[in-house]
Amino acid sequence: MGLVDSLIEWLGFGRREVNVLVVGLDNSGKSSLLNYLRPRETQSEFVAPTVGFNVEQFTCKGLSFNAFDMSGQSRYRTLWGNYYRTTNGIIFVIDSADKTRILVAREELQQLLSHSDISSRNIPILFFANKMDIRDALSDVGVSSALGLDGITNKSWHICSSNALTGEGVSDGIGWLSSAIKTSLEQGRR
Repeated sequence: MGLVDSLIEWLGFGRREVNVLVVGLDNSGKSSLLNYLRPRETQSEFVAPTVGFNVEQFTCKGLSFNAFDMSGQSRYRTLWGNYYRTTNGIIFVIDSADKTRILVAREELQQLLSHSDISSRNIPILFFANKMDIRDALSDVGVSSALGLDGITNKSWHICSSNALTGEGVSDGIGWLSSAIKTSLEQGRR
């Protein structure tokens, strides 16, 4: 990137708009995560479960994010695929304390990865091992193992421990995703 491009980005002009899907099972903390990313004065004290989907916007590292918060209830998960074609990145949120449903999360991840609009593209995936503040929650390494993340070899991915209510780990994860999306977009221009 040249000096002029860097100056334009630093000043906030020419922000690149990207779409990300925020997916995961219901009650994993997707909406709370996006609530944390809002400007402080617009954050809600009470976050209601998503029915269907919501769209939130935030910026990071010169990117303007349109984040599609997809409901994780079983009857709505089939809708996720309608947004795969236009996504630049995926945020997959896992409730680290819900050990009984982590296998369901793994199945949903496998379906996502095998979808034709995802499998053929190097879409960066950020995993948030959320609710790390809960006693006996799996570590990010434990979540990675339970989901079989080492088997993902054709995509950039990263896992972060997080607490969506306090924001712990959220900025680090979003920073990684921003960089990964920028790299992906640059490779796509070549």
